[in-house]
Amino acid sequence: MISGSLTALVTPFKDGVVDADAYQAFVDWQIRSGTDGLVPCGTTGETSTLSNSEHVHVIDLCVQAAGGRVPVIAGIGSNNTAEAIHMGREAQKCGADAVLAVAPYYNKPSQEGMFQHFQAIAKAVDIDIILYNIPGRSIVDIDLKTMGRLAEIPNIIGLKDATSDIGRISDYKAVCGADFIQLSGDDPTALAHWAHGGTGCISVASNVAPTQCAEMHKLCAQGVFSKARDLHEKLDRLFKDLFLDASPAPAKYALSLMGKMRPDVRLPIIECRDSTKAAVVAAMKSAGVEI
Repeated sequence: MISGSLTALVTPFKDGVVDADAYQAFVDWQIRSGTDGLVPCGTTGETSTLSNSEHVHVIDLCVQAAGGRVPVIAGIGSNNTAEAIHMGREAQKCGADAVLAVAPYYNKPSQEGMFQHFQAIAKAVDIDIILYNIPGRSIVDIDLKTMGRLAEIPNIIGLKDATSDIGRISDYKAVCGADFIQLSGDDPTALAHWAHGGTGCISVASNVAPTQCAEMHKLCAQGVFSKARDLHEKLDRLFKDLFLDASPAPAKYALSLMGKMRPDVRLPIIECRDSTKAAVVAAMKSAGVEI
């Protein structure tokens, strides 16, 4: 089952291209640090600035480096259904365990349009699909009725919810069933998400603090919420300060201090401000991350 601390992997760059060696070393470090699953080519992976060939290459690098040790859920998000299908098929060829499909952004489809978009992807691939609902970026919001319809499609197995609306978890469970995987898309709400019946988080902070995030989610899975809350409080500033500037610039800066990769990002993302750098360093120390 897909659960626990799942890292929305950043994509390292060097001299303007994907740094394959740094990426695969980073994937291996993530797994050895306790991460339960990997999500290459999500928003945090700067997918919108990757070419199609780079997108497939990054998924392939992740699958190879993971070596079957943890699930790989490849981001295939697009507001072009044909493009999402193409990338889903490519992810399947690479050996990904599942794909992450975002609600179509910018073109503002209807609920029926979104249903047909995801249904078309599901029919085109033979691996599992995690839906991604993030109205703050996509504008559109997959409503409860549509989510229930989508959950009836056999290979649509779960949801990454980035609405921060904890009350939805019980609603989704009622219409999608208890086996429908519910993952938080926001680190600050992950603890509460677990308490209401969720099963993990696709995390930005676990790029920088994989051991601490994995331990927090392990405690949540065991129902030891008092200890999980203690960890949450130590991680809280990191959860928030990694977004003081456009993500993933702060996360990449943190990882550069740890010797994992360069801080390089692609336009329109730019490197973070000095004030953000200082806040990130303080947050890392609070979280117990070694620099």
